[in-house]
Amino acid sequence: MAKYNNIAVIYGSDSSEWEVSCRSGEFTASRIDDTRYSIFEIFARFGKWYLVAMRKKDSMRVTFPEEARPEVDKNDFSVTVYGEKIKFDYAYIMQHGAPGENGLLQGYLEMLGIPFSSCSAFVSAVAFDKYSCKSYLKDVDYVNFAPDTFVRKGMDIKAVAAKTVETLGLPLFVKPTDGGSSFGITKVHKAEELEEAISFAFSEGPTVIIEKGISGREFTCAAYFDGNKVSTLPVIEIVTDNDYFDYEAKYNGHSKEICPAQIDESKSAHIQEVTAKIYAHLGCKGVVRMDYIDGPDGLYFLEVNTIPGMTSASLVPKMVRAAGLDITAFLNTLIENS
Repeated sequence: MAKYNNIAVIYGSDSSEWEVSCRSGEFTASRIDDTRYSIFEIFARFGKWYLVAMRKKDSMRVTFPEEARPEVDKNDFSVTVYGEKIKFDYAYIMQHGAPGENGLLQGYLEMLGIPFSSCSAFVSAVAFDKYSCKSYLKDVDYVNFAPDTFVRKGMDIKAVAAKTVETLGLPLFVKPTDGGSSFGITKVHKAEELEEAISFAFSEGPTVIIEKGISGREFTCAAYFDGNKVSTLPVIEIVTDNDYFDYEAKYNGHSKEICPAQIDESKSAHIQEVTAKIYAHLGCKGVVRMDYIDGPDGLYFLEVNTIPGMTSASLVPKMVRAAGLDITAFLNTLIENS
């Protein structure tokens, strides 16, 4: 017997990633087991939450036209459809960016006592901010971290840029600390490009991290709790046609995602072991993806993705297929063990 009855899949977001989030949410909702659960798709953006579609247990999917979408009552996380009040007893969060990836949505659900699919509010907040996450992990001895500089809007950018080039050298990666899908990221090859790259990163948020560029092969791996232990999925190698794995490479076909990665078993096992250790160290929940560069002196941590992409072409579904798992059964495992 299923633990939950009415699952709300929440997608859309307040960030630049909202369209990607919709694709992830729609795919996830379509793969949740409707013989066990009733599934309700919630589009949430800038404080307005609307029911866009529902698929009751063993029934067809029903969509609502934009002008007639029922609004979610955030007082008790419910919706009224055709005169029937439906209370959601579980949330599957598929919002990339704020508020679903930075802990705000998790905090709301925690206050209401509603179980959900992702990390806690605290862990989500720590993991979402790249600088905070690296600081939280910096004392571990099983993965490396690129040297970096932290920048907050209002600081003397000219002075920061000059000192960073002097201490870290080139190339550099300039990133918003709290963004995803490569929005606001620049790879800087020349010192005179750095100030503009910092300003561009500020378009996504008030804080920026500048990291020393590490050359090497890029890998990604995901971990999840299977009910007994932290398990990992097959490692993927990302080979991009571009200078780095940017938005164009991720979503417009300018990269190859080799799954499973064509590496020896010991390297694959090492990446999986590191991924499981980071998952446990942070106190993660649900499925979480970690990205790495395999540099000349070992494996370097890039970032944690607590709400990884879940479109049909996304990395985690590819890992699930490569592991020989059924995506619906995999989602059942995540939901029942949240």
